[in-house]
Amino acid sequence: MPPTEANTQPAIGVFDSGIGGLSVLQALRAEMPQERFIYWSDSAFAPYGERSDEFITERSHFITQQLIAKGKVKSVVVACNTATAVAIESLRQQFTDIPFIGVEPALKPAIGLTQTGRVGVIGTHGTLQSTRFENLLQTVLNEASPKTCAFVIQACRGLALAIERQTEKPQADTEEVEQLCAQYLKQMGAFGKAPGQMDTLVVGCTHYVFVNDILRSLVGPDVNIISTGLAVAKQTHRLSANKLLDVPVQADLPGHEAIQLWTTGSLRALEHAADRWLELPPSCCHFIEPSKI
Repeated sequence: MPPTEANTQPAIGVFDSGIGGLSVLQALRAEMPQERFIYWSDSAFAPYGERSDEFITERSHFITQQLIAKGKVKSVVVACNTATAVAIESLRQQFTDIPFIGVEPALKPAIGLTQTGRVGVIGTHGTLQSTRFENLLQTVLNEASPKTCAFVIQACRGLALAIERQTEKPQADTEEVEQLCAQYLKQMGAFGKAPGQMDTLVVGCTHYVFVNDILRSLVGPDVNIISTGLAVAKQTHRLSANKLLDVPVQADLPGHEAIQLWTTGSLRALEHAADRWLELPPSCCHFIEPSKI
């Protein structure tokens, strides 16, 4: 990944196993429109949720090094629930000068919202089986006491990958994603406002945010659907503002020039995703050989 020569403004690095982290980038851009962003989509190795912890940690460290190679990086957003669960602590230990902001399922806000006391949580196998998620769950339940809440946990194998593939299909061709969403939500039980039903759904994977409309059609209009993009953007803003660098800030960069998107997978898929979800031109998107590890 060659260093950036024409632009000396410090950047916020963002990475995910694929295009799912673009949902976090959406929120980051809305919160900090004058910032420069470098996004890494590791689609050649997606989804991380079905990879080993050792592999995820190795990739996370490699990608962080590549983001740093692009120039001054004031912070790094680990826009992947699985990579956050597995690797963020080792990243913080290795790269001590850079703030790392992770994403994790919004369990605490869910307890505050639920009226029925039943909350559904969907995510990848890697996220929901991690020690970090188990610790988060126990902490949230303990802090909520004496209020009680039952979390219905559902790993959605194959869904993140299906959403990745969706970027190269016609926008109306959502059959595969719809079938997987319907299958997993049905396994969880009934959604709604009645006693015993789940009235809140936590979206525990950044990919799943892009199928919010499908999830909404399946759980109904009265169920709360919660993701973490806004909270992550606000935390990143706070930490990045505190990170002082001896580099001039260029506040007048055009929006598309302030963003670079890199992928180890299909460049065409990234271009489609960037256009569909971020309204960015193909010139923002770049390919890098996945073998360069």
